Amino acid sequence: MDANDILLTDRVAVVTGGGGGIGRAIALAFASVGADLVIGDIVPERCEETAARVRELGRKALAVPTDVMESSQIHALIDRAASEFGRIDILVNNAGGVSPRPFIEQSERSWRRHIDLNLVSVLAATSAAVPIMIKGGQGGSIITVTSIEGSRAAPNYSVYAACKAGLNNFTRTLAVELADHRIRVNAIAPDMTDTPGLRGNRAGPVDPSTWIEFTDEQKNALARRIPLGRPGIDTECGSAAVFLASPMSSYITGIILPVDGGTSGSGGWVRSRTGKGKWVLVE
Repeated sequence: MDANDILLTDRVAVVTGGGGGIGRAIALAFASVGADLVIGDIVPERCEETAARVRELGRKALAVPTDVMESSQIHALIDRAASEFGRIDILVNNAGGVSPRPFIEQSERSWRRHIDLNLVSVLAATSAAVPIMIKGGQGGSIITVTSIEGSRAAPNYSVYAACKAGLNNFTRTLAVELADHRIRVNAIAPDMTDTPGLRGNRAGPVDPSTWIEFTDEQKNALARRIPLGRPGIDTECGSAAVFLASPMSSYITGIILPVDGGTSGSGGWVRSRTGKGKWVLVE
């Protein structure tokens, strides 16, 4: 094994939803191992802030405010990346979101918006980027941020979970279709991850000092449900994405990698209130 295999020196990566949370962490992780970045985000200030951080790390960055609900804007993002850098090596489909609500209380407009945001946007970005990767002739890596909700029941998140399940299968299928072009297609599936959105700042400052704090009861509930005892950190998703984008994972394609502290593996088991080391299905 060569330690240099983890490097992404001079690779060009496009990250949707790269202005905050997991997308931002992935962009900065890529920059830290040598990649140049094209950042798409619906919030212009966040978009530029991430790009500025990338430049501070000594890499090139292009900020392109992008609403992924509009396929024309996604195509414009990909076109800007190709015209600015002449290539695209990595695509990270990260943009998405959800407003929890029972399905029977959702309007058709609501679930269509969830589908456009979480599923159609990924199809649009991928369809725009893949021909550029193929034309470049150097292969590539596509990484989609799904969720463990795509592989389990998710009450109040039914449409979102259906989109994520669809993305999981899209990932596996596209991995087979694009294998001849040496384009690897994988996904990471987080669970509860400490991001601005989780802390009440969907469009506000990235600065953690502005975020709401979890109550002791909430912290205890998370510690019981997550085997590793805490929410994920966005940089942990960044590290997973670097691995999947790098030569270190050159023989890996078509996988859904949970980055969830063991939650998906626990199968519903939670820590007992009586103490560590005791696990229960129902209490």
